[in-house]
Amino acid sequence: MAILRKTLLFLSFLVSLSSTITTIGALTKQQELDRISALPGQPPVEFSQFSGYVTVNEKHGRALFYWLTEATAVPDKKPLVLWLNGGPGCSSVAYGASEEIGPFRINKTGASLYLNQYSWNKEANILFLESPAGVGFSYTNTSSDLKDSGDKGTAQDALVFMIRWMSRFPQYKYRDFYIAGESYAGHYVPQLAKKIHDYNKAYPRPIINLKGFIVGNAVTDNYYDSIGTITYWWTHSMISDRTYKAIIDNCNFTEENASQKCDDAVNYAMNHEFGDIDQYSIYTPSCIQLPNSTIRLKNTLLRRRVSGYDPCTENYAEKYYNRPDVQKAMHANTTRIPYKWTACSDVLIKNWKDSDSSVLPIYKELIAAGLRIWVFSGDTDSVVPVTATRFSLSHLNLTVKTRWYPWYSGNQVGGWTEVYNGLTFATVRGAGHEVPMFQPRRGFILFRSFLAGKQLPSS
Repeated sequence: MAILRKTLLFLSFLVSLSSTITTIGALTKQQELDRISALPGQPPVEFSQFSGYVTVNEKHGRALFYWLTEATAVPDKKPLVLWLNGGPGCSSVAYGASEEIGPFRINKTGASLYLNQYSWNKEANILFLESPAGVGFSYTNTSSDLKDSGDKGTAQDALVFMIRWMSRFPQYKYRDFYIAGESYAGHYVPQLAKKIHDYNKAYPRPIINLKGFIVGNAVTDNYYDSIGTITYWWTHSMISDRTYKAIIDNCNFTEENASQKCDDAVNYAMNHEFGDIDQYSIYTPSCIQLPNSTIRLKNTLLRRRVSGYDPCTENYAEKYYNRPDVQKAMHANTTRIPYKWTACSDVLIKNWKDSDSSVLPIYKELIAAGLRIWVFSGDTDSVVPVTATRFSLSHLNLTVKTRWYPWYSGNQVGGWTEVYNGLTFATVRGAGHEVPMFQPRRGFILFRSFLAGKQLPSS
């Protein structure tokens, strides 16, 4: 072990040295190649942007696409936050960057961009990653990879990405680092956090200075999530008493393959009782422009918002990011991927190979390690609802530090929160599956409080 430790430390030194030898001013040559001068239709901004590819597996030709939007002020003093969307198989560029926390929004025509007043890069440097290979612009030269993706490989490739990305951007080494995400990133985020935590044990001063993570409407535990989801459907009048009883009586949520009676009961609820609603935001309108084939129930994130909410924003992203001039400006699709850029990859969703039944053991380990961990939930999402998250987290059996109370955004209740020893849970009132899209100001207050390590405002 001592020899291995010394070898790792020496390799780390060599990587650090090689990455800083050739610089142009404060930037490496590769950073200059990745710099985005301006996106087509973009309003003028003062912050820097970079995007491009990092190879994570040379043998298979797997490369992940990233987009860094640096902080709007004093970026060298602000933390780095990695944002991951879920699916599995959905794009952080399509959702996190373009609908939720990124600096820009896309106009209906896909011709231009406008500023997001509550962009999270006002508080941090935000790194969006399209992960795993096959999502968005990320690619593999080994086609079988697309049918062999899963939790373990995704976490490993993301770890390799971060190590190599830090070599390309040495100014972010040792910087306070956090991971954020939502939905199926409820797996990605803690799994990557554990990978980094384990990797860091070999180093006295790790280059990836992981401080914590924050996840929203997060897939957490198959059994408790399922019970909580059915409970949400029933308590929000989406299904009948009869269907609720049929699901509870016939579904054994500990088994991977459901019985025919269970499938029949769930399918009846969705096809005959839900009605034509957006299941990711049950009180806002659906996008009637989307063809039926693209309206799919998956633990991801599609299209929404409340006042002035436009449920079709996913369509605008697919228009914009398929433009050749946009791809050129972003240094994307340089290998001419043989398919259009899409917000989600149906191939990955259908062929996901391994998925942890629960990430609660990872939570316990990382809580014990002292990481800052926040979990939040938009309370109008019926796909990964607030009841699912509460049922799952309750089985961590944490000690309450600050009892349940309403938190405020301006003069309005922004949601409710409870602080435990080792974890903070918060709801966001009136938000669907993509919290920062539906309630951008409340989502921003939540993020700012998380970074500061302060409880949400009680007045």
